[in-house]
Amino acid sequence: MTVSAEDIKKAAGVLRAGGLVALPTETVYGLGADAEDPAALAKVFLAKGRPPTHPLIVHIGGAEQLDDWAEQIPDAARTLAERFWPGPLTLVLRRGARVALEATGGLETVAVRVPDHPVALALLAEFGGGIAAPSANRFGSVSPTTADHVRAELGDRVDFVLDGGPCRVGVESTIVDATGPTLAVLRPGGVTEEDLAEVLGTPIALDSSGRVRAPGQHPSHYAPAARVRLVEPDRVAAEARIAHEEGQRVGVLLPPALADVPVKADVVVPVPDSAAEYAHRLYGLLREFDQHGCDVVIASLPADEGLGTAIANRLRRAAGPRQG
Repeated sequence: MTVSAEDIKKAAGVLRAGGLVALPTETVYGLGADAEDPAALAKVFLAKGRPPTHPLIVHIGGAEQLDDWAEQIPDAARTLAERFWPGPLTLVLRRGARVALEATGGLETVAVRVPDHPVALALLAEFGGGIAAPSANRFGSVSPTTADHVRAELGDRVDFVLDGGPCRVGVESTIVDATGPTLAVLRPGGVTEEDLAEVLGTPIALDSSGRVRAPGQHPSHYAPAARVRLVEPDRVAAEARIAHEEGQRVGVLLPPALADVPVKADVVVPVPDSAAEYAHRLYGLLREFDQHGCDVVIASLPADEGLGTAIANRLRRAAGPRQG
């Protein structure tokens, strides 16, 4: 999908006027507003039905702009920014005065990243400021990876949609907290923990405290309408059969190892062998089950390594408190 220079100018004008723009990134589509405009930021929360205490990610045009938006930036954070920006990495830092508190959920920290998508970068250059953008969907539901997903979710609550085609990565950015004495991963994502450790020269811990200090930490984030039930791989077929016999409309994410196993279900989707392809397609697959009217989705977790960690994180949150 080609976005014209005129579309970019129009979108920048909408942002300057305090409106909302849906923009593509390499991870998912974002619902963007001027990061310095409290009234515009309030519209983001209203459009999504998102609690105002949940922080947004401020998207900027390059690592060289980091000091405009954050303070007390540790050397390790700068190292990660230089290596992974543009890219699916978000850094949580001390908030700079330029960032409206409405973008941080009232916290004195700010989540910042540089998106790796030509349309997003062109918009940032044309706009000339920071764009605060959570995923362009209703709060807690499956994140959008196409412009059509955005339109279906939010409709006329978005003033302008930039259609940059399907998102390349498909799961949200990795979030790293750089405000403490040591760095910590708050949310696994498109940059793996192994990638981070290689650059830093030391492993980086996953913070599982559950405190909402960054975007995407709500317990039931990324959930389809269907209930997601997580089971061991060797239980997928049996659990699908049980749910089907109970009269439920059943969807199954079938692991590669079970590709030849017959499964009694209404919708069976083979999981891609590649973790990168699975991440790219995950949200689209969850939406597909909803389109088929599934009551329950039976799934198992991938290996907890590389992008598999991010996929497992999203599936656990999709299951959320409804698990069981």
